[in-house]
Amino acid sequence: MMTVSRPLRFLSLSVASLLAGCMADSPPAPTVPPPPSPQAMLNAIRAAGASEKSVIDVSPLREPGVATLQDAAQADERAGRFKAAADKLDQALRLSPESPDLLQDRAELAVRLQEFPVAEKLAQESWSIGPRLGPLCARNWQTVVEIRLHDGDAAGAVKARQQRQTCHKPGINRY
Repeated sequence: MMTVSRPLRFLSLSVASLLAGCMADSPPAPTVPPPPSPQAMLNAIRAAGASEKSVIDVSPLREPGVATLQDAAQADERAGRFKAAADKLDQALRLSPESPDLLQDRAELAVRLQEFPVAEKLAQESWSIGPRLGPLCARNWQTVVEIRLHDGDAAGAVKARQQRQTCHKPGINRY
């Protein structure tokens, strides 16, 4: 059996104490802020659309059956029945599958329901068939921004913000 001499044992205990002290004095790891809540994300998306004052604002004509479902979905959302609202928008999309505003409305409810991959897919589909300018475009890209931020993808959020800026078409200055 090997015996450790007293000075060597003292040295090993001193090194262990020194290392423990160094670890205790190290700065704390940087904290990552928690991702925004789905409601905060939704507020940012809708604010982007409301603040977009582009000279172009395309508003599609609404079919009566689709409009009824859209209105009912909005009422459900206001009442906090997010799944029921999403179901109504899904019904409306079966009637009008290439409606960019319906796709974006459904994307926003997907954010609220924390279905982030679905939300991003719907927002990008809305943008691809939509006007690519104005408030709807801004909401499309802000949806992508919010999802990228939620996922911790800062570089992706920066790219999506740059895309959102292309949604703005300034008016002609009239003097």
